[in-house]
Amino acid sequence: MDAFSLVTFLVVLFILIFILWMVPLRLWFGALLNGVHVSLIQLILMRWRKVSPNVIVNALITGTKAGITLNRDQLEAHYLAGGHVTPVVNALISADKANISLDFKAATAIDLAGRNLLDAIKTSVNPKVIDTPPVTAVAKDGIQLIAKARVTVRTNIKQLVGGAGEETIIARVGEGIVSSIGSAETHKAVLENPDTISKLVLNKGLDSGTAFEILSIDIADVDVGKNIGAILQMDQANADKNIAQAKAEERRAMAVASEQEMKAKAQEARAKVILAEAEVPLALAEAFRNGHLGVMDYYKLENLKADTQMRDTIGKPADHSRDQKEFK
Repeated sequence: MDAFSLVTFLVVLFILIFILWMVPLRLWFGALLNGVHVSLIQLILMRWRKVSPNVIVNALITGTKAGITLNRDQLEAHYLAGGHVTPVVNALISADKANISLDFKAATAIDLAGRNLLDAIKTSVNPKVIDTPPVTAVAKDGIQLIAKARVTVRTNIKQLVGGAGEETIIARVGEGIVSSIGSAETHKAVLENPDTISKLVLNKGLDSGTAFEILSIDIADVDVGKNIGAILQMDQANADKNIAQAKAEERRAMAVASEQEMKAKAQEARAKVILAEAEVPLALAEAFRNGHLGVMDYYKLENLKADTQMRDTIGKPADHSRDQKEFK
């Protein structure tokens, strides 16, 4: 085989493969055998529209076998919009078998909204149980309670588009438990009748605006926590004690400052007295020079000072220890 014949063979083979890919005869024949009428032209045009013929034809076959009428153009439009054709068809079949009202338009809207439609149908048939995390609340007597709840929900198909999810249900149930425990007079009343919590929470209509319908709320467990009231009182007492100590320290500091000020004033007064006494000899000398003071007057003054000193010595208590030391 020369080079020209080889090239010709490869070109013919490529053209044949391309034609078989563009014209899915096997897929067309399988659809025809299953009662789905799709022309070869439509299958070729699906290729040009970048739609997978296998997905569309298999969805039509599945729907036909399940007794559901599907429109090929609607399936193609949903595929081009980025939807999941096969899960939508399976969800329509499940809803039809479960006698749940669900049309194709609503199903595609739910799928494009990012919801798992098939799982929602299963949850609507078989309700799901959601376990809430531990919820901490305080009764009016100051005792902390830790409660866990189990919420049984069923999917609300009509609220899947725009409805809140499981996180909202858990948050609302937790808020309801906190409110119910907080309104109880004592923690013992809650421990004796935990079903009162579930009744109060269930009557609040927590599933409003969500994609679920709450069937029941069961309190799985209630544990006693800390005595929050006593802790708050202790904290308040410690705070009051610290304030009192700070005020006492402030008063002590003020007293010390006042005492220091008085001592300073006393020392200042003593210094003035010493200065005044130091000026007495100078004044006496000046009086002698000026003739205002005679010798007899000076001696009288000295006698008066000696007499005063003697009286002061007599008036003071005797220091016996000193006398004994001098005697030895």
